[in-house]
Order: sequence, then structure tokens, then C-alpha cells
Amino acid sequence: MTEAELIAGCRKADSKAQKFLYERFASPMYGVCMRYLKNEMDAEEALLNGFMKIYQNIGRFEAKGSFEGWVRRIMVNEALGFLRKKEPMHMAIDDSHIQVAGTGTADHDINEGELLELLRTLPAGYRAVFNLYAIEGFSHKEIADMLDITEGTSKSQLSKARAMLQKRLTGQEAIAS
Repeated sequence: MTEAELIAGCRKADSKAQKFLYERFASPMYGVCMRYLKNEMDAEEALLNGFMKIYQNIGRFEAKGSFEGWVRRIMVNEALGFLRKKEPMHMAIDDSHIQVAGTGTADHDINEGELLELLRTLPAGYRAVFNLYAIEGFSHKEIADMLDITEGTSKSQLSKARAMLQKRLTGQEAIAS
């Protein structure tokens, strides 16, 4: 089934097209949800809610960008909404316990699973900004709008997240789960 046929079928609420859409995007979108949320049950709930929104709003897809990008944005928004409900989004965390890593480097070879585990250890605000900027490619202005923070806060949170990740990669800080 082509992407155009898939979209047309979903617009008609065709269950076969909806199933195909789910099978095609569930795995990568689950990965997106897992980057924002700490546990699998939360990620699965966000994923399912995201697909419901996709099915309900597929008529709004205007084919101005990629369909997968549109699906991803819905999943990111759903995961962020879920994150706001489940975890406090402390965007200003006390700097006294966070220090930028010194001369150590983060040239470690880590796999995707290890990176995901490392990201899960970040405070919710750091994790959200890091994912949105470094992985999803949003600008600081877009992040600020999405999270209702200032651009300066977004930049600060990204810097702190990177410092914390680097510190953990170089073994200077124990990871607290």
C-alpha cells in the first residue's frame, strides 16, 4: 500500500488502512515515546493515544511535509503532554549540584539502548529539551513555544543536559535511577 493510499484509507476510517498505518509506524514511534517517558507502560499509552489522534486528525494532513514527520510531531506532542502529567517539568533546577565535566571526554561507544537509559536518568525538563533539540531537530524558539518556556531557558536546559550526560559518560557522577 502506498503512502497516498494509506492516507486516503485512513481518511475513510478504513480499519485495514489504520492497521497498516499502525504496523508501519508503531515501532519507530514507540522509540520516540520512550525517549521522553521513563517507563514502557507510559510510552505505550502515549503511543496509543497518539495513534488515536492521528486517526481522528488525518484529514488535517496537508502533504506539505513528510507524512512520517507529521506522525512524529503528533507523537512528540503526545509524549510531552503525558510527561507534563506524570513528571514535574522543573525547568529551573538548582545549579549547585550540576557541574560541567572537566577535561574528560565523552568519546565512548554506546549503543542506542545505553543512550536511551542514560537519557531516562535526566530530569524531565532536561530530557524534554535535549530530545526536542538534539534528536528531533526543533529550534529553541519552537521548544520554548511547545514547553511554554523562554528561549533562554531552553538553551540553558540543553546546556545542563549535555553537561550532565557528559559527566555521566565520563564516570564522574553515578546515575541515580
